[in-house]
Amino acid sequence: MADKKRLAFSIIQFLQDQLQNGGLSPDAQESLEVAIQCLETAFGVSMEDRGLAISQTLPEIFDAAAAKEPQPSRTNSEPVTPSEEDTAEAERLKTEGNEQMKAENFESAISYYGKAIELNPSNAVYYCNRAAAYSKLGNYAGAVRDCERAINIDPKYSKAYGRMGLALSSLNKLSDAVIYYRKALELDPDNETYKSNLKVTEQKMKEAPSPTGGTGGFDLAGLLNNPGFMSMASNLMNNPQVQQLMSGMISGGNNPTAAPGATPSPNDLASLIQAGQQFAQQMQQQNPELIEQLRSQIRSRTPSASNEEQQE
Repeated sequence: MADKKRLAFSIIQFLQDQLQNGGLSPDAQESLEVAIQCLETAFGVSMEDRGLAISQTLPEIFDAAAAKEPQPSRTNSEPVTPSEEDTAEAERLKTEGNEQMKAENFESAISYYGKAIELNPSNAVYYCNRAAAYSKLGNYAGAVRDCERAINIDPKYSKAYGRMGLALSSLNKLSDAVIYYRKALELDPDNETYKSNLKVTEQKMKEAPSPTGGTGGFDLAGLLNNPGFMSMASNLMNNPQVQQLMSGMISGGNNPTAAPGATPSPNDLASLIQAGQQFAQQMQQQNPELIEQLRSQIRSRTPSASNEEQQE
């Protein structure tokens, strides 16, 4: 414990020196004061305990230790150039990964691409291919990370931007997806897939529901607040034929011996379907704009992978 107190004293001594001579901002000085108080309380020492001082200050000890450390041969920012053997093996692993993609063995493909990356981490294609495999497994966050790495390596790699757009669209980050599709088109202006996906995503943004809307892009709150829809729904539910039909289905249909909640007869179901069809026809006649809105919300619009399926 004595050595720990001496170390704590040396740290407090260093912090006190920084507090007085470090040229720190008022906020930084306040933070150091708090740190000093915490250390003094935790170890039961203070600057008055001069007996705990050692012959060297903490910066002097650090400088002496740092001088004995070997100088790094390169900084972390410098890329490592793989050997010819590693480059060739990485290409072989990538090719095997592509074959696994064709066979829809996506997890295996991810493994091969990962091994290729270990041998040659500066190849943007490996990251982009692995992003496609991640997307196939629904791991869109992993696809986004790999696309970002590919773009950092090669900022003019259009396929990385296109696949980033697909992943972001799948995460429902539509505005971000549009940005990346536009960048992909800027780099590859004749790519029909990028044009199509950009158009689809921009359309989805226009049709995006309000914050109070329902899930899956269907604006249930807006529908329930539509006076025309609610009026027609109210008329349907107040229809004596519909009321009788629903009451009969709940109580077991027209069969008096049927148990409550029993499966309705085919005649009951046919009558209910007929009533629904009449309701739909009434809506079409009275409010065709609402019908078109519903169709637009329900209609599936999903960006296409198309030529993005092809691995390099």
